[in-house]
Amino acid sequence: MTTHQMRPLPAKPGIIFMGTPDFALPSLKTLIDHGHHVQAVVTQPDRPKGRSGKPAPPSVKEMAEDLGLSVLQPEKTSDESFRRNISTFSPDLLVVIAFGQILNEPLLNIPRWGGLNIHASLLPKYRGAAPIQQAIINNEVETGLSAMRMTPGLDAGPILLQEKTSIGVHETAGELHDRLAEMAAPFLLKTLRALSESNVREIPQDHTRATYAAKIDRNTGRIFWDRTGNEISALIRGLDPWPGAYTTVNGKSLKLFSSRVMNSGDAGMVPGRIRGHSEEGLMVETADSVILVSELQLAGRKRVRASDFLRGFALEPGTVLGK
Repeated sequence: MTTHQMRPLPAKPGIIFMGTPDFALPSLKTLIDHGHHVQAVVTQPDRPKGRSGKPAPPSVKEMAEDLGLSVLQPEKTSDESFRRNISTFSPDLLVVIAFGQILNEPLLNIPRWGGLNIHASLLPKYRGAAPIQQAIINNEVETGLSAMRMTPGLDAGPILLQEKTSIGVHETAGELHDRLAEMAAPFLLKTLRALSESNVREIPQDHTRATYAAKIDRNTGRIFWDRTGNEISALIRGLDPWPGAYTTVNGKSLKLFSSRVMNSGDAGMVPGRIRGHSEEGLMVETADSVILVSELQLAGRKRVRASDFLRGFALEPGTVLGK
């Protein structure tokens, strides 16, 4: 595999930080805490949120304003007016973490070094918007972080550094998200230090091995009970906490959380049939095993422990979910 020597980066480069959700917060805070020169923060526009539908600021905007940083919120980073604005900072580097837009070449050409992206997968695996959820859904045993020099296109640039981590047997997407977000902060500092010391070589991705993690939406979570227990349990964990894997019962939508495979089942199982329940949770039959679901949420209600849920909503053994 061909590698290319990187041009050196200043020890304290002028940085435009681009990020939007909670995942980017530890990295932004760490840059400031370690004395890096963040010239401005770019994040998505305020969007309607919650039942009120009122526009709410992204998490990164709130932190940036608390830190006294300039905030830019372009609708499209491809707009020429936005590029002119970025040019006025004469940045050395764009640092991009979970920003939410694909950056075009004219923008990437503005900083002297270009763009550095921290992506939550071991590229070229799981390019795209939902690498954390997809790793859980696919029952991966490990994932990690990739530092990538940005090029036009979706997560296709050459790799600078990677860091691996094991995925817990019962780990949810939310738990893995938080863990990788915390890992990303020192990993970003490590990457910047290696670049400033010319101690890293870029490795082009093998595009023939690329896989994609499409954006998750509410329709992703429908449970098909005729699948294996491992597949169903992984889907439940991969969509926890949002948007939640769901089924139906008595015409109502029911979300399931915190799941694990209990046993391999036996002959005569009916996929989706409730086998019973205990203080630990609700036991449901699948194509090949029985899973235990520890938390439930009925449409319009709060997420609660299964034992608490069942005190107010009877789910009798023999009831078949998804009908």
